[in-house]
Amino acid sequence: MQNTTNTRAFIESEVVSDFIIMNLHDGLLGTEFYRNVTDFQHGDQLNIKTVGSVTLQEISESTAPVYNPIETGEITLTITEEVGDAWYITDNLREDGHQIPALLQTRAMEGTRAMQEKFETDFLKTGAEHYATGGAGAGVPNNINSFPHLIPSAGANNAFTLSQLVQAKLSFNKANAPDAGRIFICDSVVEATLNGLVTITTDVTPFAKDILTKGMASGQRFMTNLYGFDIMTSNRLHIADYDDGTTSITAGVGNLCMCVADDQCKPIMAAWRRLPKSEGERNKDLRRDEHTTSARWGFGIQRLDTMICLPTDATAISN
Repeated sequence: MQNTTNTRAFIESEVVSDFIIMNLHDGLLGTEFYRNVTDFQHGDQLNIKTVGSVTLQEISESTAPVYNPIETGEITLTITEEVGDAWYITDNLREDGHQIPALLQTRAMEGTRAMQEKFETDFLKTGAEHYATGGAGAGVPNNINSFPHLIPSAGANNAFTLSQLVQAKLSFNKANAPDAGRIFICDSVVEATLNGLVTITTDVTPFAKDILTKGMASGQRFMTNLYGFDIMTSNRLHIADYDDGTTSITAGVGNLCMCVADDQCKPIMAAWRRLPKSEGERNKDLRRDEHTTSARWGFGIQRLDTMICLPTDATAISN
């Protein structure tokens, strides 16, 4: 008679599953949110000319007009980031290991993903950092045509309020930002507040139905458009202190409104000096295959009239 007591040699103490638990990732923002600069393939700094507006003057017969130059300026873009990843696999592991090809594929995918997340984090930081305490435009409302482009939450616990988005729409209108291409990139905490602001009645609207069945967001894009903004979520928005001279927020989230209708409208520009480049070689002395990936890029603000920062508390939800 054979049982589990006298046949222990045929019982595996451990069993390894073929299933591998992967990291969970959210969606990434697309390339359409920034201008991809293609004429910056060498040099330390790219200089871009800007042109202002013409102011008309009253004139009359037999009176010479005043000759006024048009305002001009210059913005710059520099390559600031160089990131990389390096790893190797030994011959012993290839020979003795199990599911090594799956491990190698996952390792390569995770390295690429980390680089993509770093790129997006730098993109969002470039916009919000301008308004943060210590940034170029901190401590004032950053008015353009007399309307603010830094609009911190003045609600309870500095949670997001719809009045911020209403003011952002007005400020964009006053800045002559096109109606098309207006987006609002907000933190998931802001999304939760928006979910709670929807009133469900017996007469369920198509918008409310979407909230009930899908939630406010699908992937990285909201199911609807509020006040002319397509609203998207991101967990990589810049955390900093914000102060418009009236309201201050400590360790707040720099939610961003942008108009990205075309390359002339997009507030942020990006340049790749080196696209992600992978290289590999055989190290015969150490009996292993070595792999590296590296990239270089830079971001810069090309215009402020099509960008607005709406700082909110990082955790507060208003219902």
